[in-house]
Amino acid sequence: MSQQQPASHLWRLGFRERRTLLLIVDFLIGAVAVIVALVVWGRSEEWLGLSLEFLRERVALWFYVLPLVWLLLMLEMYDVHRAASQRQVLRGVAAATFVGLILYLGVYFASESPLPRLGVAVFLATSSVLTLLWRLIYIRIFTAPEFVRRVLLVGAGRAGCTILRVIDQLEPKPFELVGIIDDNPDLLETNIEGHAVIANSNQILSLIEKERITDLIVAISGTMMGSTFQTILDAQERGVEITRMPVVYEELAGRVPISLLETDWLLRSFVDEFRISGFYEFSKRVVDILGGLVGMLILLFFLPFVSMATLLETGRPIFYLQERLGKGGREYKIIKFRTMRLDAEADGKPVLATEDDDRATAVGRMLRRTHLDELPQFLNVLRGNMSLVGPRAERPQLVEHFQRRIPFYRARLLVKPGITGWAQVNYGYAASLEETQVKLEYDLYYIKRRNLLLDLLVLLRTPATVLGMKGQ
Repeated sequence: MSQQQPASHLWRLGFRERRTLLLIVDFLIGAVAVIVALVVWGRSEEWLGLSLEFLRERVALWFYVLPLVWLLLMLEMYDVHRAASQRQVLRGVAAATFVGLILYLGVYFASESPLPRLGVAVFLATSSVLTLLWRLIYIRIFTAPEFVRRVLLVGAGRAGCTILRVIDQLEPKPFELVGIIDDNPDLLETNIEGHAVIANSNQILSLIEKERITDLIVAISGTMMGSTFQTILDAQERGVEITRMPVVYEELAGRVPISLLETDWLLRSFVDEFRISGFYEFSKRVVDILGGLVGMLILLFFLPFVSMATLLETGRPIFYLQERLGKGGREYKIIKFRTMRLDAEADGKPVLATEDDDRATAVGRMLRRTHLDELPQFLNVLRGNMSLVGPRAERPQLVEHFQRRIPFYRARLLVKPGITGWAQVNYGYAASLEETQVKLEYDLYYIKRRNLLLDLLVLLRTPATVLGMKGQ
């Protein structure tokens, strides 16, 4: 018979529970901010606050949707690791407020009807202040020892070392790692990546009681002994949460550990789970078309300036077309502003772009750093060769080169390439084989988990990448 989860465990919320809590409280804050905004707005126009006449005659339906808009603006801050960092919270709330203000100004100047400036201003101010206070309280509470989850890592091999390196890179720590469990007697009381191997699997249950363990991360990549498996099942019956190492890796790093994956993982993740709903595919195409049209307007604005600068420095051509591989390995011509010298690849062999690439022209370096060279790709989006969000499009020769050296590389071709993507906003350009492998881990994470919210998160994070001048 299974045992109930100990009361102390109930307060140690996992990643999903914390994310849900953040969403609920942020929505409630948005609702409170709408009420405050309506009261201030109503009194300013001598309607005596929230009268039915004021609500009926002056308040448009879209004003009541602002709490949902606030959630979308805060979308990046539902990463529980960012939410635990005071610096990230300050930046996130400030960014949400700034983007909300810019969106409102855009609608304000484009709309012919008057919009409630005071109401929107009070909503943004109230939402920002209350959200900031709530998030700081959240950090104070959930970084306290009473609320931090206590974890044992089962397995000190390659998989265990990999997840330890990821954990050590995070600050603040996502949980308290009490120690490592391994059945190799030579490893007992040694340190692996700075963490102690404290016991073998026979002692797991006693350690759970003694150390108030809430989670086991199973990082055993080979065959698991029957006794170890039974012990893990017993631990689960005691209310301990059991998580496989690849799942934790994805949650903490936002990418998949391709160096530890087997072929059947590809089949499970990308064949069995590849049946994306028709609604998502239809919605994504609609968003691509709308985004492509907006992008074309931006392209037309910058085209005269880029053309003049390129002609004055190096002459024609202004654009260049190049073979790339799209969904299913189909070739297409990508369109970009030219940023390299005409003899950049005189021998005809493709070369990876690097930081401060000496083949780039002066104008080209600026275009690449601001990502303005990508603007003509909106034509590819409208044609259906590309999407707004997806893996970076690569040349056929480079795909052939990488797929011989990096596991699962060709899996990138299961979806359309994108102008921006999960890998681009998290990692940027890759200038070596090792960096290309890391970037592929982000791409596979996106392909496995893609949905409209993840696409929206990528789009919201893209301006920060551009304004941060992170291109190469």
